[in-house]
Amino acid sequence: MLAYLQNIVVLFSINAILALTLNFIMGYAGIFSLAHAVFFGIGAYTAAFVALNYTDSLVLCMLAAMGLSAVISMALALPALRVRGEYFVAASLGLQMIGVTIFSEWKSVTGGLGGMVGIPSPVFLGYTFRSTTDFLILAGVILIGILVITSLLVRGSFGRSLMAIRDSESAAQAYGKSVNTVKTLSVAISAGLAALGGVLYAFYMSFVNVEVFTLDMSILLMAMVIIGGTGTLIGPVVGAAIVMALPAALTYLPFIPPSELGTIQQIIYGSAMVILMMYRPGGVVGARAKGNST
Repeated sequence: MLAYLQNIVVLFSINAILALTLNFIMGYAGIFSLAHAVFFGIGAYTAAFVALNYTDSLVLCMLAAMGLSAVISMALALPALRVRGEYFVAASLGLQMIGVTIFSEWKSVTGGLGGMVGIPSPVFLGYTFRSTTDFLILAGVILIGILVITSLLVRGSFGRSLMAIRDSESAAQAYGKSVNTVKTLSVAISAGLAALGGVLYAFYMSFVNVEVFTLDMSILLMAMVIIGGTGTLIGPVVGAAIVMALPAALTYLPFIPPSELGTIQQIIYGSAMVILMMYRPGGVVGARAKGNST
């Protein structure tokens, strides 16, 4: 039972990391992206490739994953400089589709549909992470670290610039804000930090394949942010907990056939977002933190 609970907490931490990093651009910069699962995947595949072919050093795998994800995020950041709103969502959707295709077809690097197996345990300062408890501690440290980094960024001048751009790009530009630079940096930071979730996932599962990094995952992460509360620090974490708790709760309802759980989950997620947009547009946390989004 303890091992099961630890496994749930590790997976929750990974989802919370991804929701936090998506909220950084979605909640604070007003950039709605459907490609966040791609950066999650880049982190996972990069860590797996480096660990299998070069070194199992946790730090080096993290640096490689963050760097590559941040660089590739420019493919999303450049359209963000030219379009906004629904046009940017369409651009991010295109990147998501391209990413999944590359993950599936670049067999020499990603293993194709079969994925990458036998990923070695990561090593940090001579210590090898093997047990679920090890990964639980590592996941907690990374999650807290991203919370601290996000808090520092959004409470500083960079965060104020982000929120000014979110509220009105033309007004922010009139006040001397470098809109293009801020938007580009925000996307790169979000992608780089999201890659850490991918690194953690790859090492914890010892296996990576494309099924985890699809559009469904990007939508699920967006649901976590919206349900928890966009533009808040703790909201995405709460949203991740709610979304992850739902499948477990549904399994205790005997009148729901196991084959229908996935469909019912999607219906509940969609209904929850519609209801929240109608009655609590700030989300579970945001509605209470209105006027204090940082």
